[in-house]
Amino acid sequence: MSTEEKRLPLAGIRVVEFTHMVMGPTCGMVLADLGAEVIKVEPIDGDRTRHLLGAGAGFFPMFNRNKKSIALDLRNPQGLEAALRLCATADVVAQNFRPGTMDKYGLGYAALGKLNPRLVYVNHTGFLPGPYEHRTALDEVVQMMGGLAYMTGRPGDPLRAGTSVNDIMGGMFGAIGAIAALMQRAETGKGQEVQSALFENNVFLVGQHMLQYAITGQAAAPMPERISAWALYDVFTVKGGEQIFLAAVSDAQWTVFCDALGFDDLKADPALRTNNDRVRLRPTLLADLRVRLADRSAAELSAIFEARGLPFAPITRPEDLYADPHLKATGGLADIRLPDGERAGEMAQTTLFPITLGGERLGVRLHPPTLGEHTRELLAELGYEGAQIAAMQADAAIA
Repeated sequence: MSTEEKRLPLAGIRVVEFTHMVMGPTCGMVLADLGAEVIKVEPIDGDRTRHLLGAGAGFFPMFNRNKKSIALDLRNPQGLEAALRLCATADVVAQNFRPGTMDKYGLGYAALGKLNPRLVYVNHTGFLPGPYEHRTALDEVVQMMGGLAYMTGRPGDPLRAGTSVNDIMGGMFGAIGAIAALMQRAETGKGQEVQSALFENNVFLVGQHMLQYAITGQAAAPMPERISAWALYDVFTVKGGEQIFLAAVSDAQWTVFCDALGFDDLKADPALRTNNDRVRLRPTLLADLRVRLADRSAAELSAIFEARGLPFAPITRPEDLYADPHLKATGGLADIRLPDGERAGEMAQTTLFPITLGGERLGVRLHPPTLGEHTRELLAELGYEGAQIAAMQADAAIA
């Protein structure tokens, strides 16, 4: 039986999300993948993420699968009334707009919690309450102020991580909080507010470096300049200009490495006997290994390392993953229909939530919705008659 045919863990839970960009939509996607009915409330001209170019082109189709779309103008009294009715039916409301935005429409937790005391309300913000809470935050902003860009780049060249790490993890923590609050509600009968924030998420990510300093008194060096705990733990440029990461993180692995590549002289060298010996000589050793490995191909080295259980990784670009044999064999990619843009209606493959339940991946039950795809269906479910829906559309309260 496929995951789609099973009753998923959050089946029967209704989530209403007022979200855009990545953080809030990630929370909704996690809950949707786990089986919740997730209803995305969009303005009548649509979530602007639908039409981003460049690095943002994948945001909407990636983070809005398994959701329904209702398009409402919250500035129109009829549209706002529909939103309030919808929230009254929700188990969870999630939002990630600027502080005060939802309160302005009477859709904040203070108002909705009175309307629906069982409601779990997830606020995704830049900062948890405190001196910074008024600031506008972005993933890049908190990476810069939270130490992650410093740790990723070379000294004097802070560099953001190559994906929306805080937005995505912040949404995941919002989903974790929502699930925990739902479990508590099962005992108490009461909902509560959950808050997840980009800055605090980023601080959590660099916590290991903070504790390194607290324990050793030595500040963590940026990752490109760090003192590695292992001598063989680096990227090598090999035959044809290909690159591959190779590692040996124990004395036993060092022996296997030397045996596999015929480096008997390195294996016998007493100055390289232990890992710490090799770390002390790391610059010289790496320079020697770069010369020795330069005429080997990445494929040859991959085969040697894989056969002997040594850590390795060819340097891969994101687009190369569409052909990855492991992802293809394990169902790690799934088809979705693109909802917007020049390729609207065409199929593409997306990555799935990286867990299995009962041995099954969590699949795509609903394609990313077109704008307002479920507006009429949902309004009818809320008790609106056909004539009312038509009048709301004529008044531009819905799309």
